[in-house]
Amino acid sequence: MFDRPEIGSRALIVHVDLGPAADPNALSEFRELARSAGAEVLEVLSHKRSVPDPRYFVGGGKAEEIAESAEYHKADLVLVNHHLSPSQERNLEARLKCRVLDRTGLILDIFAQRAQTHEGKLQVELAQLTHLSTRLVRGWTHLERQKGGIGLRGPGETQLEMDRRLIGQRIKQVSRRLEKVRKQRDQGRQGRRRREVTTASLVGYTNAGKSTLFNRLTDSAVYQADQLFATLDPTLRHLPVPGGSETVIADTVGFIRDLPHDLVAAFRSTLQETRDADLLLHVVDAADPEKRERIETVNEVLAEIGAEKVPQLLVLNKIDLAGLEPGIERDEQGEVQAVRVSALTGEGMDLLLSATAERLAGREVIGWVSLAPEQGRLRARLFELDAVEEEGMDDQGRILLRVRLSEAVFQRLAREHGLPRPAMPEDARLVSGS
Repeated sequence: MFDRPEIGSRALIVHVDLGPAADPNALSEFRELARSAGAEVLEVLSHKRSVPDPRYFVGGGKAEEIAESAEYHKADLVLVNHHLSPSQERNLEARLKCRVLDRTGLILDIFAQRAQTHEGKLQVELAQLTHLSTRLVRGWTHLERQKGGIGLRGPGETQLEMDRRLIGQRIKQVSRRLEKVRKQRDQGRQGRRRREVTTASLVGYTNAGKSTLFNRLTDSAVYQADQLFATLDPTLRHLPVPGGSETVIADTVGFIRDLPHDLVAAFRSTLQETRDADLLLHVVDAADPEKRERIETVNEVLAEIGAEKVPQLLVLNKIDLAGLEPGIERDEQGEVQAVRVSALTGEGMDLLLSATAERLAGREVIGWVSLAPEQGRLRARLFELDAVEEEGMDDQGRILLRVRLSEAVFQRLAREHGLPRPAMPEDARLVSGS
């Protein structure tokens, strides 16, 4: 066992290519993660394996090589570009005699550095505690577990049990505080819905330029930098879209491949802004050769948080680096699909605002719906929005409503209350809401 150092940023990077489907860009992205965390990378050690080693992940021979390199460079920590099991991390720390952080631990550390608001700090703490709760048996000598049994229960076992209990209590406290924050955010969203304020949310792969675009669109001063996860805390501002409709835009945390599940779970209250948005502005680095893979990664995370059905507008950013001209791209039906802009130079901002207004307004949804008597809340909501033109009742006691509302409002009501798409006025059939 060894005394685990708590400070130091001199790091080795360990990368393992597993199988024929290894991502050639995974290592460069992990190096950028290490740089964003403030690590001084001393050496990169790459390794190929068909399957991970159950003890060290990298195999015994490679572990020996890493240990020699760590001793030679006097490294403070070893960063492993993979998810390690608690036993693999513990075994590596004991063998290398220095701290070991896997990909999840490194991303959690970056998030801890970036969080500024009370809510952001709580969310990061919850993710860290959840991650730590599975890794209490580590390289610290004071946490060494002794064998159980009469006369063999030592202070190490007591310390572990105490740590588990304290972490469990802290997780409950943080969860309760986050629940209060979530309710406050829900109240804000409900207020915007009552005022029929439409919401656009910026999403995209980290470092795609979301915060720079947010600042350009809203004349704000959100922190921006050429690094992964430069901003973490969500920010909402008024968006001056043409036509005068009141619109709010939200800047959210960037996504990344293999985003730790602990983080996704902890940030669900923040990501609610994305899930409840009327339109997602999916920001893509147009100069990134891996932009298609980045788009797929973002869509996978959106599906994981339940936002896959929210309409999207692709924003091809950094056209100044890609050598493209600003413009709007439409599909065969003439609907806006993508806008080419540069948040840095300001090119295409007017096009983006007009395209956003067009997508938020959409075509009007007009027609008849049939609601069951117990759907009174949905009926009341439609009247609140002044969307009901006629009302009646059929022979079975169902409520008949002729409604007129924007596509964006319809999509929101469909997600939240199950409002069916109305039959057109000339259609004699009525769409049932149950």
